[in-house]
Amino acid sequence: MILVTGATGNIGRALVRELSASGAGPTGGLTRDTARAGFPEGVEAVEGDLARADSLEPALRGVRSLFLVSRVGEDAGIIRTARRAGVEHVVLVSSITVRTHPHLGPARENADVERLLRDSGMAWTVLRPTQFASNALWWAETIRERGTVRAPYADTGLPTVHPADIASVARAALTGPGHHGRTYELTGPERITARQQAAAIAEVLGREVPFAEAGRQEAHRRMAAFMGGEAADAVLDLMGGDVNDELLAVRDTVARITGARARTFRQWAAENAAAFR
Repeated sequence: MILVTGATGNIGRALVRELSASGAGPTGGLTRDTARAGFPEGVEAVEGDLARADSLEPALRGVRSLFLVSRVGEDAGIIRTARRAGVEHVVLVSSITVRTHPHLGPARENADVERLLRDSGMAWTVLRPTQFASNALWWAETIRERGTVRAPYADTGLPTVHPADIASVARAALTGPGHHGRTYELTGPERITARQQAAAIAEVLGREVPFAEAGRQEAHRRMAAFMGGEAADAVLDLMGGDVNDELLAVRDTVARITGARARTFRQWAAENAAAFR
């Protein structure tokens, strides 16, 4: 069986759909609430809680390949449990910052998780995506209330990646040959600024979405309230405060692995327009 953890999240839900549609064989989606999972036909809802590694032992019985989004602070227990259960291959979603900003705390933590997996004795594939298109959901309430979207570094273009493209690469790594021991850096097909993202959302909604650039201090104050000061500083560096050529590079990895061009931010906005209405 292939087991998808985080199966109700932005990447996981797209991945279980792809695995089901591709006829990949027995597939399970890990969830804390199997009654509300809503997975496609043929995908088994498997109960488990990633925050409690001991709860995963029953869920991992008979699992050959595991999809895991890095959960810094919890991964060591998950990886050990997977190894004991006989899992052969793990596809891990890490972060491109392991390469582009290795000095930042979150990047160091993700690098540690990657190292744990490489040293586990299981086969591994590491995916390092850049900024997710779905981060724009942070603006959803403001847009629904017809307020002004405020974001820092409004004109810094990042190669934002659609979560479904991460899922497509994960499906290829879980089901196809040649991906063991490989690390893939994943981006969208183009750079897009925060201002352009707001304009794309406005286009799919058919109405104006007011936008204004926020200063770093204002943005840090808002972000630190729910993620802490150090994490807020790291995110702001990645949004534009400390960008570099490695972070800004548009890579064709999605197309090379899946055979399909990476999706644009506008495609993501069109697919998720209901969240902003």
